[in-house]
Amino acid sequence: MSGAYTVEKQVVRMGDPSVDDLIGAEAHALLMEEIELLDGASHEFDLDLVRAGELSPVFFASALTNFGVEPFLKEFLRMTTPPLARRAGDVHIDPVQTGFSAFVFKIQANMNKAHRDRAAFFRICSGKFEKGMEVYHVQGGKKIKLSQPQQLMAQDRSIVDEAYAGDIISVFDPGIFSIGDTICMPGEDFRFEGIPTFAPEHFCRVRQVDTLKRKQFIKGISQIAQEGAIQIFQEPGRGMEEVIVGAVGVLQFEVLEYRLKNEYNVEIHMEPLSYQLIRWVENEEIDLSALTLTSDTRIVEDLKGASLLLFTNEWNITWALSHNKELRLSEFGGEL
Repeated sequence: MSGAYTVEKQVVRMGDPSVDDLIGAEAHALLMEEIELLDGASHEFDLDLVRAGELSPVFFASALTNFGVEPFLKEFLRMTTPPLARRAGDVHIDPVQTGFSAFVFKIQANMNKAHRDRAAFFRICSGKFEKGMEVYHVQGGKKIKLSQPQQLMAQDRSIVDEAYAGDIISVFDPGIFSIGDTICMPGEDFRFEGIPTFAPEHFCRVRQVDTLKRKQFIKGISQIAQEGAIQIFQEPGRGMEEVIVGAVGVLQFEVLEYRLKNEYNVEIHMEPLSYQLIRWVENEEIDLSALTLTSDTRIVEDLKGASLLLFTNEWNITWALSHNKELRLSEFGGEL
């Protein structure tokens, strides 16, 4: 047959010295090392653990070369569950038997820079959504009408007339939604469990270069923080002209600088800080000014007014707790 070739096959056991002759000693040693790494770092696949969120499957593919994409999509569909009940306090909201409800999991500003729009993304948790329906925004405490709901696919947008549990829709956000908000039917009043605020590991002092652009700076940095990419902290009694920004990775500082310049026309100056750890103060009634702290520990507040302490190392945390017996600290903040 034209284009067909016959090849010889040789089966050997990994670790067999004869493999050196086949692929070379260096390549054989590297192969064995990588196999050992996979054996030590991986766990046996368990679909129940994946669906419980306790195990994350890893796929090796490349969208650029179209390698392994189709097998990934098929396997992803196989592992995906239908919409499940979601906890709201002491009750579970059934995706089929309950009326419409949704959970805000993402906020994105400047989806269209020309219009300075802002979108809130909902995951429908139960019931049926219909365009223009009146719903209850639990955190806002008022009824609203969801007009012009959209679904996005890359750069394309389409208006949604109806959607069901498991679907994702976006709506125009005039600034009333936050990550973690619950939307339900009028007459209902429950809250889905929110998303915990994780402690950042890198900190920078950020201020605008041009003081005349204070308004744009405050708007831009606040909107980006509301998206959840960064966290903003202030020293008590000080304004927003200069803030402390916390991030999980240093790349987020570069993204912040780029977005402020390109979306809000604001240039900033960033000063890296030596803080490495942050803790939320659990007992809000405590007098922070009376705390005995090391000189390099700083008291700050987040955008919701919660009190936090910035530390340069673990020793300072231990020192603060040992010298302030009434102080209670948490690695995680309140829910978003």
